[in-house]
Amino acid sequence: MRTVNVPLGLRSYDIQIGSGLLAGLGKACGRLKLGHHCAVISDTNVAPYYGTRVCRSLNDAGFETRLITVPAGETAKSLKTVAACYDQLATHRLERKSFIVALGGGVVGDLAGFVAATYLRGVAFVQIPTTLLAQVDSSVGGKVGVNLKAGKNLVGAFYQPRLVICDLDTLRSLPEREYRSGLAEVIKYGIIYDAALFAGLERHLPSVLKRDPQTLKEVIARCCQIKAEIVGKDETESGLRAILNFGHTIGHGLEAISHYGKYLHGEAISIGQVAAAMLSSKLMGLSLEENERISRLFRQAGLPTQVKLNHAQCTRLLSAIQLDKKVADGQLRFVLARRLGEVEFGRSVPAPMLEEVLATMDGKPAHKAGRNHHALHGRS
Repeated sequence: MRTVNVPLGLRSYDIQIGSGLLAGLGKACGRLKLGHHCAVISDTNVAPYYGTRVCRSLNDAGFETRLITVPAGETAKSLKTVAACYDQLATHRLERKSFIVALGGGVVGDLAGFVAATYLRGVAFVQIPTTLLAQVDSSVGGKVGVNLKAGKNLVGAFYQPRLVICDLDTLRSLPEREYRSGLAEVIKYGIIYDAALFAGLERHLPSVLKRDPQTLKEVIARCCQIKAEIVGKDETESGLRAILNFGHTIGHGLEAISHYGKYLHGEAISIGQVAAAMLSSKLMGLSLEENERISRLFRQAGLPTQVKLNHAQCTRLLSAIQLDKKVADGQLRFVLARRLGEVEFGRSVPAPMLEEVLATMDGKPAHKAGRNHHALHGRS
């Protein structure tokens, strides 16, 4: 097992990474001296696989456990679902010393974390991310929240978990499309912070795609180390932490205009990162060679690098981007790369330049990308 610490003073916590960790959940929670009652929040995809096992581990350790199951998918990350969870927590009489376990992917983690942050003005929670994307990104750092019709994550809080357990065994049941979606966040860490990680992914991508446990443990641990370092320096995204949003401004906009159904999160931010790399070449001097390396790695990971938008869709996308939390004084602000491993946040991008870049990402044969086009169907 690998352990990574997130250094936040009295609110510091560990991320445990390894195989077979679910069985020890109850004992781990016992060591944290959490309250006697707890609720496990999961979704209809994950609960059938791991809900019983997690509840048994908690019960065997002396906790009184309730399983709350919410619908699977991004549309569940809503205030309506939050209210339904509140009602069940009240019915089960959870108290201030009680705690919540988030069992699932990024949607469940964001939702359950927000419920924990706000129920009874805050109860403890533990993250058990079961997707690659959640293990390397959304479960770490304490950003929790839900979506509005106007945009993604517009309601939320910074609320740190007490523990994060990344059991690599849970990745075995992950559908291929979901697994590849998580690679978008893994690749992001190489772009924004660690050129050596990026080069390692170029070399070892076949092992990563085969879900080799030893390779995954090292890759996930490195991603968590990077995020822990960044969060430890800037917990509430007043500066450095903004670099974690590379590719997310456009990605979140694509998710919003497609009503959170066409793209998985990683697919949307894959397109967003390729677009951000193009903008970086125009505004920051990112070399064309590194630009192509970025695009190629996303393609090799089976992720989309193109988007075809008509005029109306492009207008909606720009409107959605204007609602993004990273817009300041009405100006589009992006994280852009000088080179692999070095980015700058808060760079202003003129809207016409953004439109120009999006227009070049339509996947026409002239771009030699037709055979790599990633068919995007409904959420799996």
